[in-house]
Amino acid sequence: MIQIVVLLYLAIFVSGFWLSRLGRPFNVILLTVHKLVSLAALVLLAFTVYRVTWDVALGAIDWAVVALTGLFFLGTIATGGLLSVDRPMPAAVLTLHRITPFLTVLSTAAALYLLLGR
Repeated sequence: MIQIVVLLYLAIFVSGFWLSRLGRPFNVILLTVHKLVSLAALVLLAFTVYRVTWDVALGAIDWAVVALTGLFFLGTIATGGLLSVDRPMPAAVLTLHRITPFLTVLSTAAALYLLLGR
């Protein structure tokens, strides 16, 4: 499962860097792949949390890390969505979209360590 998450995150980062290098207007196929792979990663992580909570009751720290990961992931998706529209966005949106993926990866690693380390 961890290998699949790593591969999905790699695909997200590679397609994101590729999109940024190609510039606007964004390649529709590449943008769609980028978004669908992101959605697949989010669904896989949500399913993992759901399955782990069947077997083990999570503590407050576990839930906090999972929630933080979800917030980072949703923030990454939201800023990416804002950047994919045709209107110009404030520079802060681009800056957040460059930072939140790394925060998402770090918090995902922490969450998986806590959840699957049992």
